[in-house]
Amino acid sequence: MSNAGKSIIAAALCRIFKQDGYKAAPFKSQNMALNSYITRDGLEMGRAQVVQAQAAGIEPSVLMNPILLKPTNDKGSQVIVNGEVRSYMRAADYFKYKKELIPEIMSAYNTLSREYDIIVIEGAGSPAEINLKRDDIVNMGMAKMADAPVLLVGDIDRGGVFAQLYGTVMLLDDEEKSRIKATVINKFRGDVEILRPGLDMIENLTGVPVAGVVPYGHFDIDDEDSLSERLENKSAGIIDIAVIRFPRISNFTDFNAFERIDGVSVRYVKSAGELHNPDMIILPGSKNTISDLLWMRENGLEAAVKKSKCPIFGICGGYQMLGNKIIDSGGCEGGGAVRGMEMLPMETRFASEKRRARVSGVFENISGTLKDLCGVEFEGYEIHMGRSELSVPAMTRLSDGSYDGISSGDVYGSYVHGIFDKCAPQITECLCRKKGVSIGDIKNINPDEIREREYDALADMVRKSLDMDLIYKILNREV
Repeated sequence: MSNAGKSIIAAALCRIFKQDGYKAAPFKSQNMALNSYITRDGLEMGRAQVVQAQAAGIEPSVLMNPILLKPTNDKGSQVIVNGEVRSYMRAADYFKYKKELIPEIMSAYNTLSREYDIIVIEGAGSPAEINLKRDDIVNMGMAKMADAPVLLVGDIDRGGVFAQLYGTVMLLDDEEKSRIKATVINKFRGDVEILRPGLDMIENLTGVPVAGVVPYGHFDIDDEDSLSERLENKSAGIIDIAVIRFPRISNFTDFNAFERIDGVSVRYVKSAGELHNPDMIILPGSKNTISDLLWMRENGLEAAVKKSKCPIFGICGGYQMLGNKIIDSGGCEGGGAVRGMEMLPMETRFASEKRRARVSGVFENISGTLKDLCGVEFEGYEIHMGRSELSVPAMTRLSDGSYDGISSGDVYGSYVHGIFDKCAPQITECLCRKKGVSIGDIKNINPDEIREREYDALADMVRKSLDMDLIYKILNREV
């Protein structure tokens, strides 16, 4: 099922295979997520396969995620194929269309398979959605197209793991069942010996071995979607940062850098009553900017944010909301025009073409509490349909000579995802000075070093938990 930990298990296997001397690459034919990433060649893919590629020690490529669905509402999504927007489709229309994408899926997969020793293919949700199985292109359907053996991962933390595993196997047809070579129980807390009788019974019931029981672990690794536990944090630290939890929040991994600083809390708030008195408010990215702005307006969050006395920082869709007006005449995200929060002097119009780019730059014209960021460098990526017209000098200068963002008093905005990755310590120092507090030595953080350390720790835990001899026998078609 969704959030059983497939992405993390796949990442761990990618790192284990790398450690064992193999060239491994991840693959997910179709991903549905609002947490996306821009590759070096300016193409868009799901962040889960980026994490897995990093774990494998290779550069992320859209070949690893040829189809990305980004929901814009409850009934439709932006369809991204090979890193570029193909169209917006309602769910029913995409369901009829998706099998036409099989040649592009297999082209991407076959290209990877020629270059790498092992392809770690991740499914999506459950392989036993009996109403969708006939036209499946991501779970057992993908396994059949790639002639791949399958590991079935169950989540014991939610309860009912034996029913999950047995029920899933029983809902598959004989050919599909024959592909399942082992099961994995994930997110276990407690003494494995107490679980042992159940492992024996589920092996007898399913007819396949249990490859291992993976403990519940805490790792500083980017999460795929809004089911992430970090969105549930409600406690305030010495420096308290409140992120507005939009219904269509995207790229919330932008704020992970703050979570790595001792004494800083990042809370995700959904109502005015949860906002309290933070030291900074962040409006994150959104896949439906107008809809999420109206949601804020209706539930009182907009008024609460405007009354606050702390710095306010908008990223991408959140940045657009802070302006005077948002116009979507072409229906890129549902259409319409709406008054913005009128906190930054700009207007945003949605264009038909999405801007996708990796960027780097330096803060220049920045005021208020964060004025000491002047001269500080950053890097990240842009991914947006909107084009914002500024009536004052931009806040940052990009390395290609263009400009981004705006600063007005203690209100800031930028299109750059990842802009905080390098400057979170400096921002924290600015917030400490404003509040008159100290949280000790705030060290500059190297995200690459943290990632490498965490991938190795994850791989070590999973290697100890899985029967890797069995995994390699499965890979070599010996079982």
